[in-house]
Amino acid sequence: MRIGLLGTGPWAQMVHAPVLAAHDDLDFAGIWGRRPEAAKELADRHGTRAYDDVDALLADVDAVAVALPPDVQAELAVRAAGAGCHLLLDKPVAATVAGAQAVVRAATKAQVASVVFFTSRFGSEPSAWIAEQAAAGGWFTGHAQWLGDVFHSDGDSPFATPWRGEKGALWDVGPHALSMLLPVLGDVRRVTAAAHGPGDTVHLVLDHAAGASSTLTLSLTAPPAATGASLELRGTAGVTQLPQGTGDAHTALTRAADELLAAARDGRPHPCDAAFGLRVTEILAEAEALLEAGTR
Repeated sequence: MRIGLLGTGPWAQMVHAPVLAAHDDLDFAGIWGRRPEAAKELADRHGTRAYDDVDALLADVDAVAVALPPDVQAELAVRAAGAGCHLLLDKPVAATVAGAQAVVRAATKAQVASVVFFTSRFGSEPSAWIAEQAAAGGWFTGHAQWLGDVFHSDGDSPFATPWRGEKGALWDVGPHALSMLLPVLGDVRRVTAAAHGPGDTVHLVLDHAAGASSTLTLSLTAPPAATGASLELRGTAGVTQLPQGTGDAHTALTRAADELLAAARDGRPHPCDAAFGLRVTEILAEAEALLEAGTR
């Protein structure tokens, strides 16, 4: 499969480009970025071509991987699907429900495969753990914490990007937590409560279709010593926790690419396809509306 990369930022440089270049079943055909000089530098580093025209890249490839802010991603994903390209998207799919809906419509119309790269979902141990807990059932409640220090005091994190500053932890790490909770506890019937915490921290309470409830604590402004991700479930089977420290982003993206190849080959929707990304976006937007309606 010939694949192109859209984006030249930190995630593209550190994860996407190296993984696409090293993948045995992908032909890394080129890179397009909003900064042509950055696209050329990254393309030269990985022995591929920099494109000045995104539509020219789309015409030359079978698929695209996207490492761009969600509002930019949504617009380009629609164009890529229209050009017949399979989609390896980043989370969140879009910054608005309307944007995510447009991506789903375009992918459905073009009959292209899509996989959204929720990093934690594509580790081998977390994936197996999710399947095991979903099969067990009987869950009463879940609690997820995704705490980062992207916006720490020295301000030198490469991920302290404008869209994260605007949208905060809800939209950046919230998708990770939801991607783990929904397959186990079922879809969210409603966001019961949403409240602000320190910095960009938010606390959510979710009511799930299967009868369970869950709570989420999300932050990009946690103290460095307090950072980390955890997920605990309690139910009739007892207490279980998401395995810690398993895999890395390169391994996870390699698996996501493998699963895009499989979805494109057999035509079956992937569990983390654009439609699932839309559902995550709808939940985030509902939580955001509650936060905006409340008081800090």
